[in-house]
Amino acid sequence: MSLESDERAPVAGAFSIKPLMFETFACTLALMSFVALIGPIARSLGLAPWQAGLAVTVGGIAWVLFARRWGAASDRLGRRRIILQGLGGFVLSYAALCAFLIFALRNPLPVWLAFAGMVVLRGLVGGFYAAVPATGAALIADYVPPGQRAGALAMLGAASGLGMVAGPGVAGMLAVHGLELPLVITTVLPVASLAVLWRWLPRAERHAAPDAASLKIGDARLRRPMAVAFTSMFCVIVAQVVVGFFALDRLHLDAAAAARAAGIALTAVGVALILAQLLVRRLGWPPERLIRIGCAVSALGFGSILFAATQPFLWIGYFVAAAGMGWVFPSVTALAANAVNTNEQGAAAGTVAAAQGLGIIAGPLAGTLVYDADPGAPYALIAGLLALAAVWPARARAAAPLGTATRR
Repeated sequence: MSLESDERAPVAGAFSIKPLMFETFACTLALMSFVALIGPIARSLGLAPWQAGLAVTVGGIAWVLFARRWGAASDRLGRRRIILQGLGGFVLSYAALCAFLIFALRNPLPVWLAFAGMVVLRGLVGGFYAAVPATGAALIADYVPPGQRAGALAMLGAASGLGMVAGPGVAGMLAVHGLELPLVITTVLPVASLAVLWRWLPRAERHAAPDAASLKIGDARLRRPMAVAFTSMFCVIVAQVVVGFFALDRLHLDAAAAARAAGIALTAVGVALILAQLLVRRLGWPPERLIRIGCAVSALGFGSILFAATQPFLWIGYFVAAAGMGWVFPSVTALAANAVNTNEQGAAAGTVAAAQGLGIIAGPLAGTLVYDADPGAPYALIAGLLALAAVWPARARAAAPLGTATRR
């Protein structure tokens, strides 16, 4: 069937997901290395913990503000152009952030100036990188048939999980030689990923017509993907924020042992995400089924932590919960992609990414507020939310209005 007769057909031509996987791994490793270093860097610069936290959070805010715009722009201007622009901006802004921090570590600056520079540059990093996952997901939707999209997106998720696990480890190993070395080294991989995408991204693309209707953020077709995207990311962030406190208060560990227990739990999360997302491609299940089962499994994992009295119990609970999330994350994006037309893929992917970013922003505050009531309260909350997401009845997909798309 030709493109002219079926607007929902994938773009013809050779396509490999491997360049996107390398880019996802490289950039996630760089971002997670920075997060691992932010505490020691902030202490060296004389910043308060809340200032370090805000510097990280502002990246999530920029993600929410720009992901949908980048995605919609890729519908009009092409995936290749927007991915390369976003990744190029990320490379430059991340290098500028690292250079600024190295300068500040060597030449003590007023606290307000160090804080302002970190916030502004971290915001630019988040704003530019928001283009890459959203547009990459839309690119996969252009080339991969609907039934295989969850599996393809899961491969990107596995690459991201590998970067999440490797980033803090790389930062820790390099930091023994000083805080500057990991900042320098982690600027190299994003540059390499930019070169890889410039070389291997497809040049033949489909563009939406200039007069094509834009996808509304409240479009009924995206309500469930947005709700599940927000809920899943919100729950993961809450669990990450409170695990150290839980180890202190419920497991009665000292500070060093609690930090170790939390670190192992989060490592288990990364490993489970990788394994679960590799399994998605082999299963071949539709996104809705993966979301339901994944949310149920994750709810079981987080709910079990309410009864955790030992460290291994905590680690197993986090592993099970993350395994469920490994099925949910790629399936949400695939569900959105399958619900819209070819000329709306970028906007849909950007909308889902923005919903996830909102969960990243809301999670830390909500988690710590609920934790004050009881150490188990955050886990009860997120287990309940995931259970609701699992049983939420799927809405019959509205017929997507056909738009006009051109290919060059």
